[in-house]
Amino acid sequence: METALIKQINALSLSEKILLVEEIWDSIAIENESFELTQTQQDELDRRIKSYDVNPNQGRSWEEIKSEFLKRKAS
Repeated sequence: METALIKQINALSLSEKILLVEEIWDSIAIENESFELTQTQQDELDRRIKSYDVNPNQGRSWEEIKSEFLKRKAS
């Protein structure tokens, strides 16, 4: 990896680094749409979907959690 790029990354705040990781992860997911889950991962996903179906109001969205995290880090 380029030294200049690493310096730019190190200059980011923690919240900016987290957002960068999200962007990188999203780009990997888009490029690798044929990614296959292990059976354990599929079982966990099925369990969570069933839990949501039973009680869709339980928990919070990723956007709510991310927003709360970024607000706490900004203060």
